[in-house]
Amino acid sequence: MATTETITAHGHEHVQATHESTVEFTSDDWLTPAGDCILGVEADQVPADFDPAVVDAAQSADAEITVTIEAGDHSQTIAGRGHPELTFDDDRSMVVRSSTYTDDRTVMIDADAAAADIDRGLVAALADGATATVEFRVR
Repeated sequence: MATTETITAHGHEHVQATHESTVEFTSDDWLTPAGDCILGVEADQVPADFDPAVVDAAQSADAEITVTIEAGDHSQTIAGRGHPELTFDDDRSMVVRSSTYTDDRTVMIDADAAAADIDRGLVAALADGATATVEFRVR
């Protein structure tokens, strides 16, 4: 059985999506050009807000996780996995990682894509300020 969280975030003129190992969404309302992994700001949920059932499912070593990002006519799904060390404690941002590194912001590891791999049409929509719907699904 899958459990999901749906997050809404907003694009920003500084969205570049050039980072080669992470994707991030933040609740901050600003973004500098240095934030090359951030795809959305003003996220309405952060890891600390996630339903405990979603967190428990994601903390399984066998958890399969997908993050689907939609903005305008563009969509992309990133697949990865969970890990027992995912804490979901951060109250500011969520990070998808292609590595196995975990911290309180990490919501998925071993992702099959990073910001640099995101469809450029999706990136352009976010850089133009489109609203993103981000579905976080754990199986």
